[in-house]
Amino acid sequence: MIFITAKFRVLPEHADRWPQIAGEFTAATRAEPGCLWFDWSRSVDDPTEYVLVEAFRDEEAGAAHVRSDHFRTAQRTLPPHLARTPRIVNVTVPQDDWSLLGEMAVPGGE
Repeated sequence: MIFITAKFRVLPEHADRWPQIAGEFTAATRAEPGCLWFDWSRSVDDPTEYVLVEAFRDEEAGAAHVRSDHFRTAQRTLPPHLARTPRIVNVTVPQDDWSLLGEMAVPGGE
């Protein structure tokens, strides 16, 4: 799977509305057949920073995402709300779902 984590620094005046600003892009991406997950979180240290954790089935699914109309739209509509270019880590990993963190196993709680 393609596993991506990206950090988005949002302009302070748009930070509280970021989930709505990115909402259509998020919904469209989650509906892609090759999308495994596409989840936003807000930093507890910096209220203007959002972290996106996303995964795609394989390189073909990742390429389809980047070629999609909603991705092209996001390329135009999201940057005006950002304070800087997002930072990204993009890797291919040999799995297709989350693994359990065995070092913090919860008895009876998969």
